[in-house]
Amino acid sequence: MTVTDTEVLRDALGLLKDREQVAERLLDSSARHSFDPDTELDWDVPLEEGKWFWPPELVSLYDTPLWRRMSLEQQQDLARHEAASLASLGIWFEIILMQLLVRHIYDKPVTSAHVRYALTEIADECRHSKMFARMIHKGGTPAYPVSRVHHNLARVLKTVSTTPGSFACTLLGEEILDWMQRLTFPDERVQPIVRGVTRIHVVEEARHVRYAREELRRQMITAPRWERELTRVSSGEAARVFSLAFVNPDVYSQVGLDRRAALAQVRASGHRREVMQSGAKRLTDFLDDIGVLHGVGRRLWRRSGLLA
Repeated sequence: MTVTDTEVLRDALGLLKDREQVAERLLDSSARHSFDPDTELDWDVPLEEGKWFWPPELVSLYDTPLWRRMSLEQQQDLARHEAASLASLGIWFEIILMQLLVRHIYDKPVTSAHVRYALTEIADECRHSKMFARMIHKGGTPAYPVSRVHHNLARVLKTVSTTPGSFACTLLGEEILDWMQRLTFPDERVQPIVRGVTRIHVVEEARHVRYAREELRRQMITAPRWERELTRVSSGEAARVFSLAFVNPDVYSQVGLDRRAALAQVRASGHRREVMQSGAKRLTDFLDDIGVLHGVGRRLWRRSGLLA
């Protein structure tokens, strides 16, 4: 990767677009395609009998021996709890993202389009977090916070993360869930309220991914070598934590399954491995192209199970 001059930046994907022009386009898109979930969705409509809270193929135990022994009612109950677990994970992650974005813009010109878009994205994430919380409540399940260890690891991340590390972790949290939600919102087997939530999130998250990708490309060109190397390692460690935290194991106990046996079958499931790697592929291809998946970082990504 090279910096050709003070104005023009190029990486393996080609010339980077002007930061302000990207932000202006994203601001225009935000003005045209933003939603207030409190008024956009009808939260008072009763749930529909027999519908899923998550596509069955995306449930962690799908196509395992244990899954095949479960009744349809128990399978749908597990999907309901896993949807709540993923929504809880989403809230945790978005709170982290908001803090990282505030850190990113702290020293930037406050009147720039780049900063204005970051503030717009923070407002989006506030609405998303509230929307996910309402979805959990609507489903009648508990919230599923991440483990205390992962909670505190994230506290460290928020404190020490470099700018490229922050955007790499942002994409990790956004793109895999986005892939799953793109399969969810058009699926007529799924509860309408869940489809509505995922539709809003997909539309607005597309802007967030664009912003993070453009900025990470810029950072992987302009950041000092030590920072790029740290990003490779920190993103790999974040992938490991994310894959472990993706579904809270308490969901299995909540539906009457043996937690240890369920976890063992998830770990052994070829279908689950394929789902997670498919969800991550667009991201890992991108990270590979811009030089993040090198050396130790690549090995950590492989260990996470997200990289084939």
